[in-house]
Amino acid sequence: MKVICLDLEGVLVPEIWINVAESTGIEALRATTRDIPDYDELMRFRLDLTDQHGLKLGDIQQVIQGLEPFAGALDFVKWLQSHYQLIVLSDTFYEFAAPLMEQLGNPILFCHHIEADAQGRLTGYQLRMPDQKSASVRALQAINFRVVAGGDSFNDLTMLEAADAGIFFRPPPNIAADYPRFPVVEEYPAFRAEIERAVASL
Repeated sequence: MKVICLDLEGVLVPEIWINVAESTGIEALRATTRDIPDYDELMRFRLDLTDQHGLKLGDIQQVIQGLEPFAGALDFVKWLQSHYQLIVLSDTFYEFAAPLMEQLGNPILFCHHIEADAQGRLTGYQLRMPDQKSASVRALQAINFRVVAGGDSFNDLTMLEAADAGIFFRPPPNIAADYPRFPVVEEYPAFRAEIERAVASL
């Protein structure tokens, strides 16, 4: 049995924090793991910024309500689910992702939880577990699944490396150049073809 594991932001939906930055004018919130590879450092940076600017959970959720998956993402997800098992492995939070996952037909999502106080002020975050993407891939392999993984950034590298086959979807040029063993695709038809090629080789 084959399982496809995909990142969420940058692969199926827009980057949430970038859209929050654009909506609020807090330009520093545009930083992602492409800019700050250490996830804990990145999240503490984001939490400090939201506190400084009085940005609350409800404000972020309001921005997310206006987002949509990338053009073609829903059809791509439907195709994947009709041929394979699909699990979305993301470093976002359930409190953020729900509206976007609903638009994608609610595939299985493994991610984290954001913490907020009674006033909606972001106070911290709770990881499901450290490096949950690669851990999830290895757990699937331990029960005899073969895994093809797709991601776009630094925080996907351990997942791609743990998988039986890894694919980059629209990565920054520097990341693609540093990890040439992973094929690069820019559109969903090519992604589909690369997944089929990878599955056939397993």
